[in-house]
Amino acid sequence: MIIFTDIDGTIYDYEGKIPESTVTAIRQLRNNGHKVYLVTGRSKAENKKELWDIGFDGIICGNGSYVEDNGEVLMHKCLSKKECKDIVDWCISRDLEFYEESNNGLFASKGFCKKAAGALRIYMKGKGLDDESLKDLKTEDVIHGMIENAELYRDDLNKISFLLNSYDDYLEAKNKFSDLSVGTWGGVGETVLFGDVGVANIDKATAIEVLLKHQNVNRKDTIAIGDATIDIPMLEYCNVGIAMGSGGEQIKAMADYVTDDVAKDGFDKAFRHFGLI
Repeated sequence: MIIFTDIDGTIYDYEGKIPESTVTAIRQLRNNGHKVYLVTGRSKAENKKELWDIGFDGIICGNGSYVEDNGEVLMHKCLSKKECKDIVDWCISRDLEFYEESNNGLFASKGFCKKAAGALRIYMKGKGLDDESLKDLKTEDVIHGMIENAELYRDDLNKISFLLNSYDDYLEAKNKFSDLSVGTWGGVGETVLFGDVGVANIDKATAIEVLLKHQNVNRKDTIAIGDATIDIPMLEYCNVGIAMGSGGEQIKAMADYVTDDVAKDGFDKAFRHFGLI
């Protein structure tokens, strides 16, 4: 069986910790002959050593723009340097702080880390954390690998995320960059905190298809697990879709199976339910 797992809210809990039961479950799955791939909106550089040390067979990142199987890069679609420049210049023109997401690093605009901390406190509060635990939260506590004062006109970017001043910023981005993929994260509807612009015509499901074709594996031998709306395409594509109990209502409504919360051994319980560990 090939298992595709989201990271945030699925492997990591909302306090940024990995339950020991999740680590054990992933290793048991692989020891039992199953393959486990990370599938994430993150770019490769954002993942900490503690995550890689668990052991995986590969990664799909940038919401599907990059596919790697046992060290072999199967696909990598980046924004062009011109697309990057257009997005950066547009953000600057609207006074929007941003960071660029690359497998080589996360490159922040001058004021992003300072300004984003407040928005990230709101984001993490929405995940169930209290004000006391969030009072000293810094951007780096949530978004690992940030680099400041780097060259911002680049050709190695999976996507660019920007801090919204208002929902109109997202609507304008959607209009301005209609030939690219424009989305939001950090909330729902007009309460979203961030927008992002990335490569068009890719998602987690299309990336999984690339990997399965490479391995000549049938979709009936696949399971996907995640917690957020953006994970829905991969749950729909795979033969079995599992939602975390702590996930959003939309993904839980469409999943084949809803496991327990991420912090209550939900990952481990899911694969015990299906008899894989």
